[in-house]
Amino acid sequence: MSGTVRRVPDVRYGEIPGYRPLELDLYLPDGGVPDHCVPDHGVPDHGVPDHGGPAPVIVHVHGGGWRRGSRREPLPLLGAGFYDALAAEGFAVAAIDYRLSGEARFPAPLEDVRAAVGWVRDHAAAYGLDAGRVFLWGDSSGGHLALLAALTGTKVAGVVAWFPVTDLAGLPADVAEAGGVPDAGPESREAQLLGAPASSVPELARQASPVTHAGPDAPPVLLMHGAADDMVPAVQSIRLAEALSAAGAAAELEIVPGATHFWHGAADVAGIVSRSTGFLRAQASLG
Repeated sequence: MSGTVRRVPDVRYGEIPGYRPLELDLYLPDGGVPDHCVPDHGVPDHGVPDHGGPAPVIVHVHGGGWRRGSRREPLPLLGAGFYDALAAEGFAVAAIDYRLSGEARFPAPLEDVRAAVGWVRDHAAAYGLDAGRVFLWGDSSGGHLALLAALTGTKVAGVVAWFPVTDLAGLPADVAEAGGVPDAGPESREAQLLGAPASSVPELARQASPVTHAGPDAPPVLLMHGAADDMVPAVQSIRLAEALSAAGAAAELEIVPGATHFWHGAADVAGIVSRSTGFLRAQASLG
């Protein structure tokens, strides 16, 4: 790591009547915005961070089966300093919350991810960010939302998705094939997201699946998945990578030997993070 990090917490990026405010935390490289520049509403009145030019931005989407999790809870194996580490490498990070399935059904969380990316673009100059180098990064259900946003028109420069759900209708069969215990019932994570089991709402499940939207205009995508994952099997990433490649899009796929969901069993989690940041550095043209 190099450089210092400035945190700007509790920034409101959206407000929808009837729901809690939508918030994100910013982690800015090399000091970020001075305290006196940030009023209560979270937008600096003046001053631009001096970190050698506008910083590329990672909009990070947490996992949790669309029904739990927080912007302040990265994967346990990554440690509490994960976002600070990314910022110290020169990436600004916008760690976002979004509406969970107990609050609102699909497409609400997708709309929130789109709104967060829009907020970052709209306020980039105020925080010394590069609106042309905005990336999405998510794990599990967060990877699903990151991919879905990027493949349905949200303009980003690239996506990192760790063990994402990419095909909702196919997930139960994939879990069974991987030796897991499928749950296709009304209390499943997927049913809570959609409002009904995927088999009962096939067209909605299809529209909510990133694999449906693979096309030539997709941004560069890095998919990383544990070979031993039986919660969201690796075939979910393989299927999307194949669809993106067939469409002529740039997709990179890495299957991590021995790893299950959340990177348990992975021999080198730090290497997985390094591979992911290296991918984004290449897309951002960072040295």
